Amino acid sequence: MLIDARTLAPEKTLEADICIVGAGVAGIGFAKEFMGTKTRLCLLESGGARPDRETQSLYWGQNIGLPYYELDKSRARFLGGTSHFWHIPIGKNQLGVRLRGHDPIDFEKRDWVPYSGWPFGISELEPYYRKAHDLCQIGAYSYRPADWMSAEHRHPVHFTGPNLDTTIFHFGNREIFFKDYLDQLERSDNIKVFTHANCVNIDASENAQTVKKLDVACLNGLTFHVEAKAYILAAGGIEVPRLLLLSNQVQKEGLGNGSDCVGRFFMEHPHLWSGTFIPANPHISNTTGLYKIYRVGDVPVMGKLTLKAETLRKERLLNYTVSIHPNFSLSYKFHASKFPPGVHSAMELRSALKAREMPDGFFRHSLNVIKDFRKVVAAAIGRPYVSFQKDYAAGKQIIVYRLNHMAEQHPNPESRVMLDDEKDALGQNRIKLRWKLTAQDIDSMIRSQRIIDQDLRRNGLGRLSIDMEGTQPPEDIHGGWHHMGTTRMHVDPKWGVVDAHCRVHGISNLFIAGSSVFPTGGYANPVLTTLALTIRLADHIKNFLK
Repeated sequence: MLIDARTLAPEKTLEADICIVGAGVAGIGFAKEFMGTKTRLCLLESGGARPDRETQSLYWGQNIGLPYYELDKSRARFLGGTSHFWHIPIGKNQLGVRLRGHDPIDFEKRDWVPYSGWPFGISELEPYYRKAHDLCQIGAYSYRPADWMSAEHRHPVHFTGPNLDTTIFHFGNREIFFKDYLDQLERSDNIKVFTHANCVNIDASENAQTVKKLDVACLNGLTFHVEAKAYILAAGGIEVPRLLLLSNQVQKEGLGNGSDCVGRFFMEHPHLWSGTFIPANPHISNTTGLYKIYRVGDVPVMGKLTLKAETLRKERLLNYTVSIHPNFSLSYKFHASKFPPGVHSAMELRSALKAREMPDGFFRHSLNVIKDFRKVVAAAIGRPYVSFQKDYAAGKQIIVYRLNHMAEQHPNPESRVMLDDEKDALGQNRIKLRWKLTAQDIDSMIRSQRIIDQDLRRNGLGRLSIDMEGTQPPEDIHGGWHHMGTTRMHVDPKWGVVDAHCRVHGISNLFIAGSSVFPTGGYANPVLTTLALTIRLADHIKNFLK
């Protein structure tokens, strides 16, 4: 049932068994686990069915660290949440998102990764990963390249080596959450979805051991309350810590923040277009179908390059993956290590155009293209402005691939979400975000590329042209709207906000669903692991309510 909260009586108190804050992927995924049961759910969503500027502006905040997206544009504050922002073309006129879970090593305590280690290993989540696959409708729970290769898709090339490995990503259709599942929730008798309902305070008992109710406000001035047996915060990795910090009537530092962990350890996946893969011969460049998006049955998948777990341990590296994207065909073999800036910028602009998005640094990229216009034209027609020697018979061409990196960031307590002094339209303190990368994050990305390059050369498959250098973040490094770690999971309340069951330490009936509970982020989009944790949490709440 869908209800506009602005139509409720002022100061009304709603009652439910479970109250969920946030109708994005985590909130919807959790609610679906109770659909058709006798459990009464109240789902609070700040926005409505469509975006509106006034509601979206509640996300606005300051970036005071590494340059980052404008905060009111990196999340969607309406029904379906950020699934609306999944924008990868996956065929059949559909847009979607790349999906895979964490690797086993991501759950381990690694002595070279400070603050790493989950309270459990991947075996705990594997049954829930399978359920998350079903929820996302992305086929079998398998990431072995052999299960997704076929001659039909021109897959004779499978990059592997002593250190190098190939991993598979599945792709999910974005409309499943904000159309199909929302329609189901709207028809559900036991679930009430309240739109335009902003949770502004968590009202805890005097000893802060129990949540008594949530205070909710609408932008038209109406306020009301929700009383429930269990409360689930599913509003994302920035808004959840913000709400905990704002709920400071009983604990002045904010609920769950006795050890000053709330808002700390903000993690993203550093993304970067940088460097080139140059295949050894035309045959390799023409048989890389495994490394582009294609369909097996009705499931879009794609291969990417990564490093084996034993190599990560031996070299003390963070987890890392890189995808290869064809750029243009050449009749000559490369001997230069770098393209001119204008050619790099032209590639960046073209990739953004294909993805239907505005790239970061648009004007800088445009200026580079203008300055290097002749070199850009030369590259576009297959004769790049670099030194070369003729190497292939007339008529044969080699495809050169642009590299798109996505890496793990190590947990850093100085990378954090904080409250600002400025207030929003509801009188709530806005956010300051300090995204902070370290030399370890950058060095790990560079060394990972070098190891992959060595394996490619050793196996006669080609080579990487590596552009990254130094230990400072490149100016065009960016995130993926993946907000993780700000209410991290740890068995010891000194080092975390929630326990192994996603319950806020010290509070009996307050839980968090979402990637903010991740102790480490791996390299994969957090959606699938978020859903696995959320389904696991739903099972726990079913027992909690008995």
